[in-house]
Amino acid sequence: MSEQVPISIVLPVYGVEEYLPQCLDSLLGQSFADVEVVAVDDCSPDGCGAILDEYAARDARLRVVHLEQNVGLGQARNEGLARARGEYIWFVDSDDWLADGALAAVAERLERSRPDVLVVDFALAYPDGGTERDVRAHLFRDAPESFTLAERPGVLDLIMTAWSRVVRREFLAGLDVGFGRGYYEDISVTYPVLMAARRLSLLDRVCYYYRRGREGAITNTASPKHFDLFGQYEQIFDFVDREEETAGQFRTAVFDRTVRHATTVLATPGLVPADRRREFFRRASEHFRRFRPQGYSCPSGLRGLQYRLVERDAFPAYAALEPVNRLRLALRPAVRRARRAPRSATRLAATAARRAYYRACLLLPVDENLAVYAAYWYRGYACNPAAIYEKARELAPGVRGVWVVGKDRAGSMPPGVDHVVAGSARHLRTMARAKYLVNNVNFPYELSKRPGSVLVQTQHGTPLKKMGTDLRDYPVAAGGLNFERLVEQCGRWDFLVSPNPHTTEVFTRVYPGRYEVLPTGYPRADRLVNATADEVRRVREGLGIAPGQTAVLYAPTHRDYRDEAELPLDPERLAAELGPDHVLLVRAHYFDARGDVQLRDVKDVSAHPSIEELCLAADVLVTDYSSVMFDYAALDRPIVIYAPDWEVYRRTRGVYFDLLQQPPGSVATTPERLAEVLRGGEYAGAAAAKQREEFRARFCPYDDGHAAERVVRRIFLGEKPGPA
Repeated sequence: MSEQVPISIVLPVYGVEEYLPQCLDSLLGQSFADVEVVAVDDCSPDGCGAILDEYAARDARLRVVHLEQNVGLGQARNEGLARARGEYIWFVDSDDWLADGALAAVAERLERSRPDVLVVDFALAYPDGGTERDVRAHLFRDAPESFTLAERPGVLDLIMTAWSRVVRREFLAGLDVGFGRGYYEDISVTYPVLMAARRLSLLDRVCYYYRRGREGAITNTASPKHFDLFGQYEQIFDFVDREEETAGQFRTAVFDRTVRHATTVLATPGLVPADRRREFFRRASEHFRRFRPQGYSCPSGLRGLQYRLVERDAFPAYAALEPVNRLRLALRPAVRRARRAPRSATRLAATAARRAYYRACLLLPVDENLAVYAAYWYRGYACNPAAIYEKARELAPGVRGVWVVGKDRAGSMPPGVDHVVAGSARHLRTMARAKYLVNNVNFPYELSKRPGSVLVQTQHGTPLKKMGTDLRDYPVAAGGLNFERLVEQCGRWDFLVSPNPHTTEVFTRVYPGRYEVLPTGYPRADRLVNATADEVRRVREGLGIAPGQTAVLYAPTHRDYRDEAELPLDPERLAAELGPDHVLLVRAHYFDARGDVQLRDVKDVSAHPSIEELCLAADVLVTDYSSVMFDYAALDRPIVIYAPDWEVYRRTRGVYFDLLQQPPGSVATTPERLAEVLRGGEYAGAAAAKQREEFRARFCPYDDGHAAERVVRRIFLGEKPGPA
């Protein structure tokens, strides 16, 4: 057909076999069908050409151009543009995709406003499947249906990619501009179309999904081709000179973007090769002096200082400032939020200062005999890190251990344990210099691990419930978890401590990384295995448990599907049914513990600093889906599973095995049945003992009381002992 269509999509294709079908499906499967797709196979070395031909055979709206040699992204776009028949052109990248309904929304706005350029909003698409709308989305809100760049110059702050603009074809042809060669090829078009347009329009809707983190993308690739940036901006300034009457008024704004773009590329790790950074900076300096507008004044603050160093070609001073600049780039979204909420400005400034100080401390030498310990997001001295710390003091006394705790927990630290308050200058300096980092959760993402340090991830439980990347399928439990960042955090681990083969199988899959697994058992379980009768007696006396009383420890887990903290059991009712010869200890999950709840005839031990001591004190454990059951099993004492909401929990959280079919002891699903099991002694019978034996064989094979020693010998002494 030869008649004009409303929209032509120009699609350059090269090396995207994995992503191309999703892109084509998103283009050809839209409800708005009056569109043509001109796909340019840029001599792609994979199966892209065949995929295009297959789709074209099924849909006449797709026309395929096969180039005999590779010409690059910019020239491929030019080739497609020359063949397009649409009134409007939309340049789409073949590893991205359009949102459902995007074409209909775009066509409706084009028909109504008839702009020269329509700018559409987009969302970032991350490798883990998550998406996030662009941080500049606020610029789309409340915009008039049509305007000029002079009326809304802030549009120049929007992303300068070809795929974010839908351009009237005749208007573009009259500008005498084209896509450049090499990297950043689209800015030689995207800037001119904004400056020359008589009618601009913004569509406040996510129309496009921009794939981030793809291997081979220029935003991920170290290459000398990043020098192409300067040639592309030269073309833009040529256009400004040629169209002085319409574009000259934007010279200063474009110049500012030029310098900002160059310094951002230089500040982004892994783009400009290390041996070419000085040369790149010199090119930026030459570019600055060549194109600086008359009367231009550098901005204030850190950016202004940066610009002056570029102008003077002062690379050593710039390099010293670069960690702070990288921090500024990382904080840019927070800065925008602070501008909209001024009361957070002080807090933001303090955060920026702490991060800048940490970056500076990373320049200090590594202390080979310094280890940092933390547990449960700085909640205090606990869990596997505490057990490793104690054993390290015995076997590796030359390694000094320092704990990181929250300000409100500093008073709870044991005597003689050196500690720093999270967020303090000493904390940041200690983190930056430590050779060893030991935690049962991840350290904050912003405190990046320096080369040469050793990060030991102990975790804090055997997984019954779904964990890590498996939570992608359980959004209630994931709670907005950034999976891309999680995977990046796992890449920092050097060692992962595992309590049993089941945990090794699950964690190595859901926490992907190149770390070494230590099949040692959990160090925190050593105390349970090694406890003496005298120690058990002292712990029980300390908790006020009378001789002869049966101590029942009730320790439920957190429910992600509930908005409010609420125990699944009425402990006062259970205590009354058990009678005075029993004592009920209630240990709420730390996410659910509330200090304002008063319980009668029940010992609330939620604030007790040691779950291990509570386990030692208990004659029987009552729990639901908490990992405490796996530790308690090392004691070979009775366990009762109270699971009134098992089906809801497994559906919303996901589980790795059916606990009710493979329990460590008796099972109850109602409070009446639970009281019956406890009063009648069923929990201590032969059937329950057999279930516990099978459970222990599966989940406690390493629990011989020497787990911490094995970890210390491997990490601090460099030995490679065999598994437990």
